[in-house]
Amino acid sequence: MTKTLVQPGHPRSAVVTGAARGIGRAIAVELVDRGYQVVVTDLDAESAKVTAGEIGAPLGLGLDVTDPAATRGVAEEARILAPLGAWVCNAGVGFDGDLSDLTEAQIRTLVDVNILGVVWGSRIATEVFRAQAAEGIKGGDIGVTASLSSHGPVPGLSMYAATKAAALSLVTSLSVELKRDRIRVHAICPDGVDTEMVREMESGGKAQSLVASGTFFQPAQVARELVEMFGTRRVYRTMPLWRGIQTRVTALAPGPTMRLEPVLVRMGRRKIRKGKFV
Repeated sequence: MTKTLVQPGHPRSAVVTGAARGIGRAIAVELVDRGYQVVVTDLDAESAKVTAGEIGAPLGLGLDVTDPAATRGVAEEARILAPLGAWVCNAGVGFDGDLSDLTEAQIRTLVDVNILGVVWGSRIATEVFRAQAAEGIKGGDIGVTASLSSHGPVPGLSMYAATKAAALSLVTSLSVELKRDRIRVHAICPDGVDTEMVREMESGGKAQSLVASGTFFQPAQVARELVEMFGTRRVYRTMPLWRGIQTRVTALAPGPTMRLEPVLVRMGRRKIRKGKFV
């Protein structure tokens, strides 16, 4: 049974970025089911509107998360529906390849979307929550879609992993900074997820093979685990836990532990060949 997070007679809105498809869409669906008036946002405005109509959300808007003014405008639209109750920084990009293989444009996009997009969303949501608190409506939740790669080294996804590690670091610090405001901050750190980003990686390449060596999730599973943290003081959750422990260990001793990388790559490629991945 789905637990409602919105009290009867006290409507709250929620904003989800990058929500036209994939994990973002699944998070929007989960929040609609939990009673929020959800604003579906995406860089592709038309797709955001279509998704909103399909899932029963009242509003779909275009949003470039790297633009703080546009982000603030979306927050104002959400408050017209109902006081803001949740903001989910889900929009993200991923380019596989070694750092030396990426273009300057790809590197800048990774930083601008995966880090600054989270910064602007979190900052503006905090502004709104504090303004509402002055009006007697206290608290709120900020959610962030991070990644298992935020915990340790991921050859072939080094720049992507760095941006997700930065996002997770921001979440853990904000959770303390905003505690007195009763603003709860959460991140979900999943292993591989059935998304367009993973499917578009080089087939059988190093990055996709490392992802394939672990556990593969559906977007709805990730969405549920993130939203289950709302209303609690749980800061982040890793899916699955054993992969989180494994990745943390590699971060502590990358030299010796990453000698296993070729083994993991072979395991992943075997799963890909057998059709057990993407």
